[in-house]
Amino acid sequence: MEKDLEKFDLACTYMKNDQNTTARNMFMDLAQKEMKNNSYKAGLYLILAAECKSRQGKEKKDELSHAADFYLKLAKKDGKNSNYAYQCAARCLLRIGRYDDAMKAYEEAKKHTSEIADEKRPIVVVDDSPAILLRVENFLQQLGCSEIQTVGDGKSAISLVSKLIKLKQNPIVLLDMDLPDVKGDVVAKKLLESKPDISVILITADEKSTPRVRKTIGFGSAAFVQKPFSINELKNALDAARLSEIM
Repeated sequence: MEKDLEKFDLACTYMKNDQNTTARNMFMDLAQKEMKNNSYKAGLYLILAAECKSRQGKEKKDELSHAADFYLKLAKKDGKNSNYAYQCAARCLLRIGRYDDAMKAYEEAKKHTSEIADEKRPIVVVDDSPAILLRVENFLQQLGCSEIQTVGDGKSAISLVSKLIKLKQNPIVLLDMDLPDVKGDVVAKKLLESKPDISVILITADEKSTPRVRKTIGFGSAAFVQKPFSINELKNALDAARLSEIM
């Protein structure tokens, strides 16, 4: 046990010093050992290994897929902690763009909890079109959301969300990509830099495959909705955003 802790500390040091290849290999060794013991630590080590590859500009899909599969395996074995395991799997799947699989895992997580908290979170809608703001606000109200605030430009969005964060609130941000002052990708980056686990949902007419959308998703955006969208598509995006609070 002490040797594993020493190895973990050393791997973190390598990672801190941008020696990411060495750190990644050490995290993978630790993960392999913990998987044999069905320990949740294995998932953490795989996620850290993925982060090491990401810092090198490499694809992190394999490590996160491996972590998701491991958590799903644990969810079926460990009934007491199935909710947590499914949530961890969902988070890993979300980070590699497997949104349908992430939602399935999230739905399984809800089945394995006796009580789901009725959490009222502020929702900030950012769009320069009054018609879009009205439409989104109407959809949100139909979905049972009550704490809704709207702004029409990027600077106002950054100011409002920063204020909510300082007040220890946990806003969900519905963010249009085409704003009149600061573009949505810049706003998303600033918000995620200030609070990496904030839930940002992109709203845009762009395809998901366009460079700026892919780049913004890479910053850590929780979900994507393409205009025009239905109330069900918005609901699915809000469900995906809740996954950003996991882990």
